[in-house]
Amino acid sequence: MITVVDYGTGNLRSVAKALEAVGASVCVTSEPSQVAQAAKLIVPGVGAFSAAMSELRRRHLIEPIRARIEAKVPYLGICLGLQLLFETSEEGGGAKGLGLLRGTVKRFEVKPPLKVPHMGWNQVSGAAACPLLQGIPPWSFFYFVHSYYAVPQDRNIVALEADYGGKFTAMVWQDRLFATQFHPEKSQAVGLKLLENFVRLPE
Repeated sequence: MITVVDYGTGNLRSVAKALEAVGASVCVTSEPSQVAQAAKLIVPGVGAFSAAMSELRRRHLIEPIRARIEAKVPYLGICLGLQLLFETSEEGGGAKGLGLLRGTVKRFEVKPPLKVPHMGWNQVSGAAACPLLQGIPPWSFFYFVHSYYAVPQDRNIVALEADYGGKFTAMVWQDRLFATQFHPEKSQAVGLKLLENFVRLPE
């Protein structure tokens, strides 16, 4: 069973349907007690960093999410679900995140013709050894929609990078914690393969 956290933001239906397409049983919930018992956890998200943290706090979801990650259950963050793992974000005037990974989240500063948000397909490169990347060809394209990107203090956790006016973190990986800046549920075959690999991880 995959537990998908509902905190009032993100395309939950798309994520759930993509997981079901690769054979997963899915529970979409905003109940702290269900999150606290999750065998595998996904936190998706689209929207503002500070608003998301406020909603997680209001729904009493911060502690169960932290506890599950610290217990090393498989975790997948998608887009905002990656950014929230870090200590702070430039969005919202330095809003504080979950603080589970050292580093900050910065806004793109790009020159024309590039625009913010970064939206569309982009090629990635990085760690073929990552369990979620098994069976995915090197230099694959994934779908991105974001204005901010994470800058980890520990470069060793960067599993994939992409380029948009300069290299940026497209995926992080530490133990059983995985998070993508791109949207696997919108990335067609390669995205479904990544989700399938997550579903097949041992609990």
